[in-house]
Amino acid sequence: MNNTAKMIITLGFIGIVAGGALSFVNSWATPLIAANQKAETERAIFLVQPDASSYEKMTSVNFEAYKVFDKEKNFIGYSLPYEGNGFQGKIRLMVGLKPDLDSILAMEVLDQIETPGLGTKILEEPFKSQFNKLNTSSPIEWVKGAPPTKDNEIQAITGATISSKAVVAIINNGIEALRKAEAKEGSSL
Repeated sequence: MNNTAKMIITLGFIGIVAGGALSFVNSWATPLIAANQKAETERAIFLVQPDASSYEKMTSVNFEAYKVFDKEKNFIGYSLPYEGNGFQGKIRLMVGLKPDLDSILAMEVLDQIETPGLGTKILEEPFKSQFNKLNTSSPIEWVKGAPPTKDNEIQAITGATISSKAVVAIINNGIEALRKAEAKEGSSL
C-alpha cells in the first residue's frame, strides 16, 4: 500500500471517529441547552414583570409570547421575548409590557454576540433602564449624543449606535406583532 492510500485511510478513520464523537456530544448537550434556555426565559419573564406570580404561553400567536398574572390570577401584562439582527448577529430580548401595550415595564437582553466593550453595553445601565416606563403608544425612537426629549425616546450608546438601533427595532417589531395578534384575537371573539 502506498503512502497516499495510508493517509486516506487514516484521515477517513479520524473523520469517522471525530464525527461520531461530535454526534454523541450534540445528542447529550441538546436537551441540556434547551432546559437552560427554558430556565433563562422563565427567569426573564419574572424580571420584566416584577409583580407577576404566574404566566401562560400564548398559543394564539405564531411567535413566543406570555401573558402574566398576579397572585390573584389577574392579568397584569405581557412578557414578550423577541429577536432580531444586531451588529454582530442575533439579539434576543425579553420585554415586559402593560396590558394595553402602551408602556414597557422593563427590558432584559437574553442573548447577544455584540462587540465586547461597545455593543455589549446594551446589557448595562444606564442603557437598559431607559426602557423602564417607556411610552410605546407610538414607535420607540432613539437619539444620538443628546438626552431624550420625548417619552418614547432613548439615547443611543456612543460607539454602538447600530446595537442601540437594533434593540429599538426589535422592541418595535415585537410590540407591533403582539398588537396585531391581539387585535386579530379580539376581532374573532
